Amino acid sequence: MLTTTSTYDPTLFQGAAWYYARYRTQYPQALFDLFANIFQLDGKGRLLDLGCGAGLVTIPFANRFAEVVGLDPDADMLKEAQEQADAAGITNIRWIHDRAESISEDLGKFQVVTMGRSFHWMQRELVLSKLDSLLVENGVIVILKTNENVWESEHPWKKTVVAVVKRWLGERRRTGQGGEGTWKPLEESHEQVLLRSPFSSLSTYEVKIQKSWTIDSYIGYIYSTAFGLPSFFGNNREQFEQDLRTSLLAVEPSGEFFEELPITALVAKRA
Repeated sequence: MLTTTSTYDPTLFQGAAWYYARYRTQYPQALFDLFANIFQLDGKGRLLDLGCGAGLVTIPFANRFAEVVGLDPDADMLKEAQEQADAAGITNIRWIHDRAESISEDLGKFQVVTMGRSFHWMQRELVLSKLDSLLVENGVIVILKTNENVWESEHPWKKTVVAVVKRWLGERRRTGQGGEGTWKPLEESHEQVLLRSPFSSLSTYEVKIQKSWTIDSYIGYIYSTAFGLPSFFGNNREQFEQDLRTSLLAVEPSGEFFEELPITALVAKRA
């Protein structure tokens, strides 16, 4: 195992892996097909997925490469990823339990490096400096977002969700440290950090999808997040779920909710 530093918080997604694999928004196949065309993938290269989680990028993108490496510091996430890959019959992925900050040239060279909803948790400058020796000459970095953040949404039903979460967990948005940490926005955008890195040639792509939720699936989504881990609710979990159910039904009696989600990809290359 490669050397790791002590800054990683193992409680960040503790207890979330099962929910993450089942309730996080999936990236559409159209996005991976778009990448295959733009990057001229021929099935012979290698993909590195950093902060791969439960494999939501790694698995659907694997058939475009000869070999894939999925790396994540959360062992439970990797267990879910391995099970999902096995169920899909995908055999060309190597799963590594480690932090993105620990990558080295021992991993070999890659044509594409992906990060889906994970780059903001990393020491971004350090990771980018290490990727400089891992990417082939024309290699690309792809940073993906599903833009489903409930805390920044104007949907009335999502505002209701936030109000209920705050009622049970308090006003601050929790993250890490076993629920004692507080979310802090990034001081600089990904774009700003990339412009100072070797990968300063930037492009953005977007694919929109229609997303539907039930109350049960949205409860599952909450439990997949760093702000709403199941453990945060303790013995109040059933009461929280009932409160959320009642509150959402008051907003939408059908119990079905819809939104258009723009899936965005920030692509970075060497200038």
